[in-house]
Formats: sequence, C-alpha cells, structure tokens
Amino acid sequence: MAHFSNGPDLVEYEDANMETHVPLVSSYNDHIRPLLDAVDKLRHLKIMNEGIKLPTIVVVGDQSSGKSSVLESLAGINLPRGQGICTRVPLVMRLQHQPTPTPEVFLEFNGKTVYTDEARAADAISLATDEIAGDGKGISNTPLTLVVKKKGIPDLTMIDLPGITRVPVHGQPEDIYEQIAGIVTEYIRPEESIILNVLSATVDFPTCESIRMSRQVDKTGERTLAVVTKSDKEPEGLLEKVAADDLNIGLAKCLPDIARNINEKLNASISELNKMPRTPSSLAEAMTAFIGIVGSAKESLRKILIGGEFDEYLNDHQMHCTARLVEMLNLYSYELHNCSESDPTRNFLVEEIRVLEESRGIKLPNFLPHGAFLSILQRKVDGISRMPIDFVEKIWAYIESVVLSVLTHHSENYHQLQLSTSGAAKNLISKMKEQSISWVTEIIQMEKMTDYTCSPDYMSEWSKLMNQQDTIFRLILTQGYSKVKIEGIGEVEAGHIKAHQNVLHQAFDLKMRMTAYWMIVLRRLVESMALHLQFSVQNLVKQRDGKGDHQRVDE
Repeated sequence: MAHFSNGPDLVEYEDANMETHVPLVSSYNDHIRPLLDAVDKLRHLKIMNEGIKLPTIVVVGDQSSGKSSVLESLAGINLPRGQGICTRVPLVMRLQHQPTPTPEVFLEFNGKTVYTDEARAADAISLATDEIAGDGKGISNTPLTLVVKKKGIPDLTMIDLPGITRVPVHGQPEDIYEQIAGIVTEYIRPEESIILNVLSATVDFPTCESIRMSRQVDKTGERTLAVVTKSDKEPEGLLEKVAADDLNIGLAKCLPDIARNINEKLNASISELNKMPRTPSSLAEAMTAFIGIVGSAKESLRKILIGGEFDEYLNDHQMHCTARLVEMLNLYSYELHNCSESDPTRNFLVEEIRVLEESRGIKLPNFLPHGAFLSILQRKVDGISRMPIDFVEKIWAYIESVVLSVLTHHSENYHQLQLSTSGAAKNLISKMKEQSISWVTEIIQMEKMTDYTCSPDYMSEWSKLMNQQDTIFRLILTQGYSKVKIEGIGEVEAGHIKAHQNVLHQAFDLKMRMTAYWMIVLRRLVESMALHLQFSVQNLVKQRDGKGDHQRVDE
C-alpha cells in the first residue's frame, strides 16, 4: 500500500489492483491525470525553450526511504540498488507511453546518448553515474537523463535526487549533507516544482529531512506530495498519520498561468510572423503586390517631397524632405556667393589690367574690348563649375536615400519584391541624376559662352558702382590712399594701380561691369537649380497617365 500527502497532511492511495470506483482513484483519474498529461504534452513541445516554466515533479527522500521502489514501479525497469547512496546525480526520468510492444531505453549525459535495454538499465545508469560523479561515493549536480519509451507506462517526467543523509560513510566527503541539501534545495525552490516526498512508514514524518526541506520552500504545502512506503512494517497507527482530506495539489493552479504565457508567446510569434518577408505564390500576386507597393510609396513620396506632409515620419527629421531640400539649396547659394571667385575685393583690378593690356591693338583708344569681358567671365565660371555638379550629386544622393527608405518601409513583408523595387528605384534615380548633371553642365557652358541679361538690376548696379569712380581715383591717385572703401564691394587694396593709369579707367569700368553681372550669373545658377530640382522631384513622384507611367513602372 502506498500513501500520498499534500504538505503535512497525508492522503491514502491504495494498490493499483483496487477498483476504480474508490473516491481517491476516481479523483485522480478525473482531475489529476489529465493535468499531468497536459503538462507532459507541453514539455514534449519544448515550450520551456521559450522561457515558459512547467511544473516538474522532484522526487526527494531520506536515504533508504524506498525511492527506488517507487520509481521502478512507475518506470517498469530496475534501478541501481545497494548500500548507502545509490542515486549520486540528479536522475531525470522521462517516461513516455508508446503503442509499439518493443521498449526503447537510453541515457543522455555529457552531450551524448547511450542506448540500453530494460535488463541492463541499472548497470548503464551506474556506469554513467561513475563517469559523471567519479568512482566512489561522491555526488555531482550534473544531471543524467533516463528516457523510457514503453507501452503501458504513464507519460511523466520526474527528477530523482540523491537520498538525504546526515552522516557521511567511508569514502564520502565530510560535507555530504550540505552538498545533497544544496542540490535538493536548488531543484525544489522554483514555484513550478512539485515536491514528491518519499517517506518510510517506519519514521516520524515531521522529523524527516525531506519534509523539513520542503516546508522551507513551500510553507503552505500547496505543491508538496508524499508517498508512504514500507507500510507493511509499521501498520499500527498508520491511519492516524495519514489525513483523509481530498487530494489537492498546486498543479491545477499552474496551468492557467502556463496557458496565459503560451498565448502571449503565440501572439508575439504571430506578430513576428506577420512582419516576416512573404514570398508571392504566383506572378499575378507578385504584380499585384508590386503595383500596391509602388502606389503607396508614390503617395508617401508625394507627401514628403512635394506636399511637406510628414505625418508618417514625425520623429525622423531626415525624412522632412521639403525642409531638408531648402536647407541644401540655401547652403549651395551661400557657397556660391562666398567662394573666392565671388569676392570682388580680391586682387582689385589686377586681372582687369592684365587682360586689357593683353588686348591692346592698333585701333582707336577708349573702347572696352568685349573679348576682355568674356575672358574674365569664362575664367570665373570655370572656377565655380564644379559646385553646381557637386550639388546635383548631393541632392540625388539624398533623394535616393529617401526613396529607398520609403520603398523598404512599404515592401518590408515582401523581401523578393523589396530587392526588385529598390533596384528599379536606383536605376531610375541614376538616369535622372545623369540627366540633371547633363543639364547643369549645359547651363555652365552657356554661362561661359556669352553674356546676357534682361534684368534691370545689371544696369542699376553698374551705375551705382561707376558713380564712385572719380572719388575713388582722387583718393588713390591724388591723396595717396592705399586702401579705399567702395560701396557695394567693400574695402580694397588699391595702391598698386597707380602704375597703370593708361588703362585704369577701362579696368575700373570692366571690374564694375563684371561685379554687377556676376550677381546675375549667381542668381541664375541658384534659381534655375531650384526650378530644376522641383521639376525633377515632381517628375519622379507624379502620377501620370499614358505610356510614360507604364514605362516608369517597367523600369
């Protein structure tokens, strides 16, 4: 006869031959067995690898309490027997029912698997224990797993721990009790552990070390069970030691938490699955997805590149494209206006005097040669010719990063389409960038080829500058000033011009004409760039009907 206990209270469980109408057996079959089966099925699904803890039956008992007999009756195989400690390592017993008549028995330890059979299982366990814990009577906390697949046995996983002893025998370390107590406490402390105490009927239960340790970690006894062995040796008064309360264990209480944890993991996995790249099942599905990606991406690009609507990217300032494009255009204008070619105070009249002196010929004096003006203009345009091209490349690099970011966002569930859409976008932007570079190169060549403007600002600014000529020359030539301030230009070093009085008036006129006209050139380079930028962006994202749109999608 065997006996089960819930905490300090004991409940009787009779021999397996008794009829199933006995209340305890009926309660077990109706309530407990389904829960144990559910837990073991979850264990087979390896949900503990996902961080979900399952109830684990931990078998503890004093040395020689009869643990081996209880486990043998469950597993249907022999376990090591002998004097002293037989179980020297945590033995994880995984019992699995299988319909085939041939049993399957094997051990798992130290990263390897050792197959055995029912008859030799005890010897195999002893050899594996020696390999883990060493020869002799020492113990180890390294687990040894025994898997028994057999017809008719319950689906159950239990952990058998070394028997508790206070007095070391020959060959055992002096702190054997502390070592065993440490292992036992480690396994029974988790809230999910079900503590199965194996108690000999011949002892006083409250004094058993296993009960004392159980009470330390499970004060209410709600997850503690007990099996009473050797009841035939102490039949008198046994009923008084065994309580008759209904069976009540904590495993019914763990399953709702387990179910909640599983559902949380399942929902998280489904969410992650929905985010994973999808593979279209057909060409039609791929085309439908592609058209949808392009359409949604165009709408997003229209908002951020043209409309200045950033609701999709509130916290990503790099995607606030209209603001960033204005910043880039303003920086381009600033760099043009503040480069060395745009500084009218640098080498005042030096270049003009040199060009005029090289333009002399047998002809009437006092004519301003047009070729001299174009020569200076061409050199100045050459000096800034790289800046517009660099700006175009910078602009298209930014636009490409924006377009790819938007496409990646809208195609994140379609990895294969993501590659094709990003490739198509890069090709399209590369072509548009080449067109922009070709356009700006032509603009630069036009500025070098000829001088023209219909802006009244040119004549107005030239006149303001020329009106200061007499005053400037008087200060330099008559009063000996080496530095003078010209309104509209700034302070200039002018002492060196005294040696070139024969071309001085022409040089001053040429300088003032170039200063006035250069402002027109810079304005054209900035304004035309702004118009081209807006035109290119709209051409990139605008929804158009007809052949042009289909061609762009194909690209």
